[in-house]
Amino acid sequence: MDTLNDILETIPAPAEGDRRVVVGMSGGVDSSVAAFLLKRRGYEVIGVTMHLWSYDQVGGDPDSKGTCCGMEGINDARAVCHHIGAPHYVADLREDFGQSVIHNFVDEYLNGRTPNPCVMCNHKVKWAPLLRKAQALGAARIATGHYARAAWDEGRGRHVLLRSADPRKDQSYVLWGLSQEKLRRTLFPLGGLPKEAVREVAREAGLKTADKAESQDICFIVDRDVERFMRDRARIEGMAPPTFEPGPVVDPQGQRVGTHRGAAFYTVGQRRGVGVAAPAPLYVIGIEPESNTIRVGGKDDLLAREVLASSVNWIPVVSPAPGARAEAKMRYRHDAAPGELLEAPDGCLRFRFDEPQRAVTPGQSLVLYEGDLVLGGGIIDAAVP
Repeated sequence: MDTLNDILETIPAPAEGDRRVVVGMSGGVDSSVAAFLLKRRGYEVIGVTMHLWSYDQVGGDPDSKGTCCGMEGINDARAVCHHIGAPHYVADLREDFGQSVIHNFVDEYLNGRTPNPCVMCNHKVKWAPLLRKAQALGAARIATGHYARAAWDEGRGRHVLLRSADPRKDQSYVLWGLSQEKLRRTLFPLGGLPKEAVREVAREAGLKTADKAESQDICFIVDRDVERFMRDRARIEGMAPPTFEPGPVVDPQGQRVGTHRGAAFYTVGQRRGVGVAAPAPLYVIGIEPESNTIRVGGKDDLLAREVLASSVNWIPVVSPAPGARAEAKMRYRHDAAPGELLEAPDGCLRFRFDEPQRAVTPGQSLVLYEGDLVLGGGIIDAAVP
């Protein structure tokens, strides 16, 4: 690992008279190290933990381990702030989180789509309240423990978002919705570091969270059972969605080949749980919530070259011209693949991959890159036949 001084040099120095920064702290090792590094860099650090979700609302344990928004996270963030000599506050955002993330999550599945709650949480919940809290506390900037980089591009005259220096941990995919104003006021202290270095800094600094386990993909579903969570939410809200009931499984020609347990519990590209015996593996290739039907087919039936997305945000340009080349990711774990932008209606993005891609999933994000530069992204609506 580089020396601590080398690491500190990767973080912009605070401007004179503008040293105060609010750090969003989940109680994990990444945000803990972000706060520690900023403190050592000369910033006046204030930790803020966002209380996003109460697990006992769905019969879970409010003190569940390994989560990023339970009481354990709040207590660990407070302990780290005490250790580094920084004040700590808790912002109650459970109502915002419930509306923008939980409600959206359930609604998308009910409509045959597969959402990415981390994208929605960053885009709709975390940044605006954190910036408001910073303003109330007299801080010009905020910081998070995301693995990404933000910079000012003199040539473009715009703030830009870049991949992390550690490709294994890069989180730029879930940050494509950040506006110019949000990027202007955000620091990513971990953007130039590998995860191993972050752990080592935490251990050497004596931070309580140094060896804390990674948070899971969907922080509010502790047991990772999406179907159980959905059924609990429906029961709590008094809903009886038709897509929770068994319905037909049809092949690409529309012939019924089986019965599913509820269309809301499937996602495009899924293989396990289809429940249809066939000589070759079958995958979910389409979900039709109006008729509570899922369509299945072979691996090749998942292939598509064109993708249409909406709710688009462009970062280094106001809007790129059709024909522009880029690489695009359709899921967090998807390897970016090359292609070109096509003409699309305002607010939409249409992209054609050079080679067919597997399992275009409505509700996920399509994020475009030019090397390490994030061009922008949008929410996938459909694969274009």
